[in-house]
Amino acid sequence: MKSLAAVKIGPARLVAVGTPKRPPLCGLLVDAGKLESPDIERALRLQREQDDWERIGSILVKLGLLSERDVAESLAAQLDLKLVDKDDYPDAVPGDNDIAPRFLKKNKALLLDEDDVELTVVMADPLDQYVLDALQLCSDKTIVPCLGIPSEIEFALEQLYDAAQQAAGTGDVGTDSARYLDDVEQLKELAGEAPVIKLVNQLINKAAESGASDIHIEPFEGQLKVRYRVDGLLREVDAPPMQSAAAVISRVKIMANLNIAERRLAQDGRFKQRVRGVEYDLRVSTVPTMYGESVVMRLLQRDAAAMDFGPLGFGETHEATMRDILATPHGILLVTGPTGSGKSTTLYAALKHLNQPERMIITVEDPVEYNIRGINQMQVKPQIGLTFANALRSIVRQDPDVIMIGEMRDTETAQIAVQSALTGHLVLSTLHTNDAAGSVMRLLDMGVQDYLLTSAVIAIQAQRLVRTLCTTCREAYTPLDEVVERLGLDRFADGGPITLHRAVGCEHCGDTGYAGRLAILEILLMSDTIRDLVLKRCDVGDIVSIAVEQGMVTMRDDGLQKAVAGQTTIEEVLRVTPGQAAGSSRP
Repeated sequence: MKSLAAVKIGPARLVAVGTPKRPPLCGLLVDAGKLESPDIERALRLQREQDDWERIGSILVKLGLLSERDVAESLAAQLDLKLVDKDDYPDAVPGDNDIAPRFLKKNKALLLDEDDVELTVVMADPLDQYVLDALQLCSDKTIVPCLGIPSEIEFALEQLYDAAQQAAGTGDVGTDSARYLDDVEQLKELAGEAPVIKLVNQLINKAAESGASDIHIEPFEGQLKVRYRVDGLLREVDAPPMQSAAAVISRVKIMANLNIAERRLAQDGRFKQRVRGVEYDLRVSTVPTMYGESVVMRLLQRDAAAMDFGPLGFGETHEATMRDILATPHGILLVTGPTGSGKSTTLYAALKHLNQPERMIITVEDPVEYNIRGINQMQVKPQIGLTFANALRSIVRQDPDVIMIGEMRDTETAQIAVQSALTGHLVLSTLHTNDAAGSVMRLLDMGVQDYLLTSAVIAIQAQRLVRTLCTTCREAYTPLDEVVERLGLDRFADGGPITLHRAVGCEHCGDTGYAGRLAILEILLMSDTIRDLVLKRCDVGDIVSIAVEQGMVTMRDDGLQKAVAGQTTIEEVLRVTPGQAAGSSRP
């Protein structure tokens, strides 16, 4: 645990905290650009209308206007208190006192440190004089209040006192969870108890606040591991005790309407949950492992489907090209890349662009990730015979203008898609290939005739996701001449000096140096020259060379250009494009 000297506050500060001279919290939030005046008026109106008085910061968080950290940081500035990070929380209950855990949990107060004179306490509300007086009366010591984030305090209290109870043999959730594995009704009852519900909600809330795309709950021998996938990489976070694994996993399965009695087969489900005022769809997948069931929850922000091409990483040229492709009345647009490269997000942006009253749009997906108003979306169900191919046969009789196929998985689906494109439909789909030119060979290998392929496909886009640099802590540097020459970076500098940036890490980005992701991409247009190469069965290298001569920018060069612009790092670009050579496209 870090030194507490910087966060301790003397008793005289307790009086200063309550003085009217401090700036108002709402004013600080507005000055920081985190709130607008209408938001404050809305929160104040709700505060007046409530039967039980509640602090304005808590109301702002419940409305989804701010995160807990936003409020805590502004409150720390208002009260001139140090905001204690969760890494400074103790690993064991400090000192020897009679303060009841129930009292601390109810009032969101965590004992941080104790000596003969002072008791340092992290509080969600350091202005609560009742709690301060009660702690002073119980401990007979000077209370030194610090500020903490409410959800982090709650999680730390659960971890701290549950671990102490289990060590003493008095834990309830941990011991019961393992004991009732074979009793479905008891396990269902346990999963419905308040502590388990609260624990699962905290895991989801913290994942959403961290910007995670997935939550992994994995039981191992003697350990339950929880990891969040943030910006494409997994991060391990604080996990509940192993004894609560069955209860936690059963709670998730109940929320997803899965069979908690079935632990031998994989299951899939979904549910919705509001986090800080934002609606999320959560896709749940469970698989049996040696030590229990592994659960993965994918978080899908419901309004994320409204994203446009620009925020996804499309430059002006690529965005204009994509809009021209989508203006074509019929043909196939393929978006390719490995799993997790943002293909579905790009297709949803395309659907959003095409979604007009004069167009009939039908999608066939597995599963449906986002519900879009005005678009008919169908989810395949292979167990009843509703496959991609069978669904496609049905929807072409629905007179659609645009068809979106979640993935071309087999020859039959690819052939029906080609026939649909040749009969006047615009078809959007994805394919698992490494680059745009490789998709042509993949379709030929799937049995699509070359003359049909060249007639149907109008463009192929390949993409990867790279992490974007945190603008708060990124550090500029001048690359070595050897690096500039090897990667051809001078093509993107317009004759000026070349400056790159490296990831540093700060509290805003979780000490990773990155915050968010964007796409690097290449778009292969099926020109007459490219069609001739396909009909001659030329190899991928020849197709790429001609495409570059005709103006295609490869994924690596698109990434290098974004690295020179300060959006990402050279290391990120090289990580996701290991098979491409630099300098293969024109600037």
